[in-house]
Amino acid sequence: MRRFYKEVIVLASPLEGEAASRSDAVGGKRGRAHPPPDPTSLRFAGSTSPSRGEANSYFILLDGKPIKTPMRKTQALPTRGLAEAVAEEWRGQGDKIVPPTMPLTKLANTAIDRVTRREAEIAEQVLAYANDLLCYRAEAPDDLVARQNESWNPLLDWAAERYAPLTVGTGVGYIAQPEESVEALRNGLAGRDAFVLTALHASATLCGSLVLALALADGRLDAEEAFALSQLDERYQAEKWGADEEAQKRAQALAAELAAAARFIRLARG
Repeated sequence: MRRFYKEVIVLASPLEGEAASRSDAVGGKRGRAHPPPDPTSLRFAGSTSPSRGEANSYFILLDGKPIKTPMRKTQALPTRGLAEAVAEEWRGQGDKIVPPTMPLTKLANTAIDRVTRREAEIAEQVLAYANDLLCYRAEAPDDLVARQNESWNPLLDWAAERYAPLTVGTGVGYIAQPEESVEALRNGLAGRDAFVLTALHASATLCGSLVLALALADGRLDAEEAFALSQLDERYQAEKWGADEEAQKRAQALAAELAAAARFIRLARG
């Protein structure tokens, strides 16, 4: 397959890539000839295992040039694992770049362009999902009520123990949450970096649930489990009335987005 870029490499600093290119061009210190780089290989310079505090340590070079975000910022990534994964997305591109096949790249760009230096504001947007799907219960039929209780109550119990208890009600009317619970959840979001907050925002939006997003980020659930819980009502309706093909396609796309967000969190944390 023809690649959009011939060479995709990862370095701890873009300046090291420039220095390496100059060295290769003159044959190195001793004048030896160097073979051309393998277009499919990853190369790392400097520390290959930075501490968690060394944010924005890794850069991806496309044909020798660092990737820029849509806002023309250098795409600096916090861990080698995330940089490797984003580089693989670039290597997978053919004659044309297909953005839907690059979910990690999109999340990384969002973290850099739209979340960095706005962490407190974005955390408040995530906190809005404390108006949580899991708190809105059906009054009937009995089998749906039982399914919601069986599936959702353990997650609310986990959230109550780890963060704060949330109020549950029936019907579609707004359910106000206790101020002390909202504040405890706010504290639980505080201190999370731009990359994790970006994926948390995506997860909460996809699930309609802060509890599911936190459970995903904290390792209580994997992406498949979290998505299934968020789709409990839709799957119940499909069982009763039959599946809709378009709805199934939308659900598959949402599930893929949630899986990407969960992977992004794992990689961003190293």
